[in-house]
Amino acid sequence: MTFLYPIIFAIFIGFVFRVSARVCQKSLIDIIIIAYVVFCGSVILTGFTLSEINKMNDRRFWAVGVFIPAYIFYIQFNNFFGKDRNENFTIFQIIGSRIQAVWNWFGNLSVFLKFIFGGLFITLAIIEITNFILICYTPPNEWDSMTGHLNRLLYYLQHGTMAHFGGTNWNIDTYPRSACTIQLYNYLMSGKVENWFKAIHHTAYWMIGFSVFGIARSISKNLTASFFCGLVVLMLPDVLKQAITTESDVVLASYLGCLVYFLFSFNEKKRRRYIYLAGLTFGIALGHKITFVFSLPPVFLILLYTVFKDDEKSNFLHITFAHFKHLFVAFVLGFVLFTLPAGYIPNIQEYHHPIGPPTALKHQSIDRAGTKANLIKQGSRNVLRYSIDLINLDGFRNWDEGEKVNRAMKKPIMWFERNVLKIRLEAETDFTIVPFTYNKRFEFYNMSPYWGIFGFALIIPLIILVLIGVIRNKAVYYYLGLAFVLHFIALSYTAAYDPWKGRYMISTAIFAVPFLTLLFTGKYSIEKPNHLVLKTYVGFVVAIGIVSGLLATFLNYRCLPISAYGRKSAFDMTRMEILTEARPDITKAYENFNKLVPQNATVALATINDDYEYPLWGDKLTRKLIVINPFEQGLRPIPKEADYLFFAKSVIKPQIGDIRLGTDTTMVNVIVKGEDYYLRKLR
Repeated sequence: MTFLYPIIFAIFIGFVFRVSARVCQKSLIDIIIIAYVVFCGSVILTGFTLSEINKMNDRRFWAVGVFIPAYIFYIQFNNFFGKDRNENFTIFQIIGSRIQAVWNWFGNLSVFLKFIFGGLFITLAIIEITNFILICYTPPNEWDSMTGHLNRLLYYLQHGTMAHFGGTNWNIDTYPRSACTIQLYNYLMSGKVENWFKAIHHTAYWMIGFSVFGIARSISKNLTASFFCGLVVLMLPDVLKQAITTESDVVLASYLGCLVYFLFSFNEKKRRRYIYLAGLTFGIALGHKITFVFSLPPVFLILLYTVFKDDEKSNFLHITFAHFKHLFVAFVLGFVLFTLPAGYIPNIQEYHHPIGPPTALKHQSIDRAGTKANLIKQGSRNVLRYSIDLINLDGFRNWDEGEKVNRAMKKPIMWFERNVLKIRLEAETDFTIVPFTYNKRFEFYNMSPYWGIFGFALIIPLIILVLIGVIRNKAVYYYLGLAFVLHFIALSYTAAYDPWKGRYMISTAIFAVPFLTLLFTGKYSIEKPNHLVLKTYVGFVVAIGIVSGLLATFLNYRCLPISAYGRKSAFDMTRMEILTEARPDITKAYENFNKLVPQNATVALATINDDYEYPLWGDKLTRKLIVINPFEQGLRPIPKEADYLFFAKSVIKPQIGDIRLGTDTTMVNVIVKGEDYYLRKLR
């Protein structure tokens, strides 16, 4: 019967597109983005419900359950929004017409733009094929997923519920659970293939591209500009990196992109369906991750422009009240349906804070700064630190020669900061998780880059030129520019400096990349036959950006598609080598554990917060794990049903008969040193 579940999954995808077709305009982007939101919303609501009745691990309930909220969406959309749909069309008709339109568009481009777009399309195709193969044939191995994000999925399946149980890593219990429902649904419907944990993240990668394309089209009414924005955002190194991981930030950015797209669609078409879709997406995003609050001020700015700004000022008060009424209902619905059940309330009950325990707050929130005066002082330093982090040839610097060029490029910035500003960005380590340095360690810029040359050579200059009034264009660019600034400031002041912060900049890009439409509109449009200097500059940036995208993919240290850096490709590595890639000092210990412990054994775990637990579940994720050293709760007794005890020497003192698994405690230059692990056979 297992083969039926992928079929049911495919049927559900088809039904989701049917629901989308009842509410969308005659637009392929509309259909895709609405279908994505309906899919995520339906799965999330089903997951919340199944968790309450302890049926998280029952595929039969998942297979049927997701159709219920999707059908409710269908009825509501059909009743409220389907009546005013004046266009009759099918999805296949739209796909066919859009393919023809794109073909005609490309054929009418100038030779220069054919080279630009041809290079971008071909590069993106190469990257997508490579990434798709990596997703299909390599397991996930991102750090936080090994300790928390993926690990907790298997605990939820084991327990049948997503309720608090006391995990070793604090984020197992405290992180919102919306993403878990989607990952579990994909995993179970695939026939329990672990690579499907990455499906939502790779889908989110493409949704970012579609949403930015839609936003750019809405504000510019220019197809060429829209394609350029959509292609560039998919080529940004930080976006590319998360396309094949199980990190949560790419999914959050996709929700933000959909939300902003719906707001601009309302501004363009004045259909209230987009307000309700925006409200539902708001609830899904806030229920996905608390860092969505960074986006609330910029989203509010976009909302002011798209919903309440009335250029003609005719009947303004009436329009404002009507819009506010629908907006209030929509956002309350989204909050109640998708945010409240996500886990914030249990956190308040357990830890008296929606985020989690005090330790977590001190580690990665505003609390780490201490006084308000120090927050302003250190947050201002962070603004400069992240600004400098954006001025890097990310992706390109994965190549040794590229890093040499990158260091030479930064020397004037280093000299100016050290000798003129003298603000001690490197020496001052307060309000930093890892101290700032101009020359970051390889793992940081390879695995968590920023925007690369597209960012500092095109996007940021355009934003600055608009905000200081050099480029004068439509008011929407000023709103987007201020939205970018607000999001950037929020990242700088609300948490300590973190060299991994490039992952948060994926959301910032939603507000920034649409500025590239200015290259195709107005006085200096590169669609015009003149402007040779500007075209040469843009062509150079695109060429380096293409190389950066390829290097970010093919020299991705975390998951190499080819042999590089003296290392084997991911396809030639064992599963355990890939899972422990970021912590090579523990690889041998985990391999020995996997050899000694049967795949169906019950194992008690006495590990610490930073330990990898996901690899311990076994090759097919069939072992049962029992946490006996939950985060900040103290050591519990070894349960009677356990067959083995896996423990760190720092947690339990070894005794005669315990097997030392072989952690390399002499290895240096690792980000976090592994514990000395032991195994005890209990029966």
